[in-house]
Amino acid sequence: MALPAKGPVTGPGPTPPVHTEDAVTSVHPVDEKLHPSRLVPAALQHIAAMYAGVVTPPLIIGQACGLDLEGRTRLIAASLLIAGVATLLQTLGVKGFVGNRLPFVNAASSAGIAPILAIAETNGAGSQLPAVYGAVMVAGGFCLAVGPFFGRLLRFFPPLVTGVVITLIGVTLMPVPVGWAQGGDKAAADFGSLRNLALAAFTLAVILVIQRFGRGFVKQVALLLGLLVGTLVAIPAGMADFSALKSAPVAALPAPFAFGAPEFQPAAILSLCIVMLVLMTESSAGMLALGEICDRRADAGVITRGLRTDGLATLVGPVFGGFPTSAFAQNVGVVSLTRVRSRYVVAVAGATLLVLGAFPVLGAVVSLVPMPVLGGAGIVLFGSIAVSGIRTLSEAGLDDSSNIILVAVALGAGIIPLASPTFYADFPAWAQTVLGSGISAGALVAVSLNLFFHHLGTRSRGTVPALKSS
Repeated sequence: MALPAKGPVTGPGPTPPVHTEDAVTSVHPVDEKLHPSRLVPAALQHIAAMYAGVVTPPLIIGQACGLDLEGRTRLIAASLLIAGVATLLQTLGVKGFVGNRLPFVNAASSAGIAPILAIAETNGAGSQLPAVYGAVMVAGGFCLAVGPFFGRLLRFFPPLVTGVVITLIGVTLMPVPVGWAQGGDKAAADFGSLRNLALAAFTLAVILVIQRFGRGFVKQVALLLGLLVGTLVAIPAGMADFSALKSAPVAALPAPFAFGAPEFQPAAILSLCIVMLVLMTESSAGMLALGEICDRRADAGVITRGLRTDGLATLVGPVFGGFPTSAFAQNVGVVSLTRVRSRYVVAVAGATLLVLGAFPVLGAVVSLVPMPVLGGAGIVLFGSIAVSGIRTLSEAGLDDSSNIILVAVALGAGIIPLASPTFYADFPAWAQTVLGSGISAGALVAVSLNLFFHHLGTRSRGTVPALKSS
């Protein structure tokens, strides 16, 4: 083949690569706007993966604080609303200020349940939720203040510490679904009856069967399907209460401070600030993991903006009835599993949660689920939290005897309030609030022993990894 002659080109030359259509139209998968036929089902998967986790904290806390069905319905609506707003802020963001602009879901974390219950137990009727909300608001402000510098603190929260705390969250919450399985109300005549226990066992069996034989999306929503089937079985047995549907308004926004003005108690604040540090660690790990999954590295700026969103949602949420807000790890798993990395998918899921929160009657539908049904599902839900902690501990270098001692003592300190609820009865009220929560007590011991074994006087000794993104 003859080579072209040198000289000026008279015909149209080849288009430079920089102007190719692919280069102009290429969009990073995170910023891809999918067709509704793909976007809507993907968003529904995220909602299915997180919905049970979003409504769990208000259900547990509302029950512990003695709220009626109407009160619990308002708590559920508020949690859905705050989760929707926080998720929209994270995914869409305000450039340079808030939002990590990743497919990242934010909602009320189960990690705050146990310390919140401890705060509620040390306060009388009428002061329980105000004390909780005052502590949550300060914890949100604490997150905003510490967030920009949190990267420097991560080395004090290695898998040894976070693994202990996450394990304790699952373990210390286990009495809650056990009480639900028995009926929820200890004063009721049928509390602990065989009928209640049978319904809880049936719900658990349904979830296990779906998990064993289900495929794809059905397997992912095994928990929700178990709740649905258990409730349908409970209706003809007269074990479902529909009174909440009659009193719940179809559409209404949560009223500010509907449960009373916040009260600021130092011990409660300290307890939730400790939990907030753990939640910030979880959020940071989630952002690092999503950065790897989505091929968009989460640098210091991304993490700071993401934590700022957590802090804002936690600070403002209590005004309307929200609780400490953090990342939902199960949704990171959904992104990894489906490989749908568009942040707009999660934004649609957040918008859906916001709409659900604006219609309290939908929250009332969740309140219809009988306590024994919740108990059967709760065993799976809270047990899986403990398993997540154990999985984190497996990365923590437990072949080192110092690490074994650290985990053993921290877990022991965290289980004391569960094994002996009156152990700290003679301590001052502030100490009872902090130590009476197994999560706070275990976290304090784990952080202290991590400093003792791996930081103080050990400059030449390698410390444990600061944070895992897996």
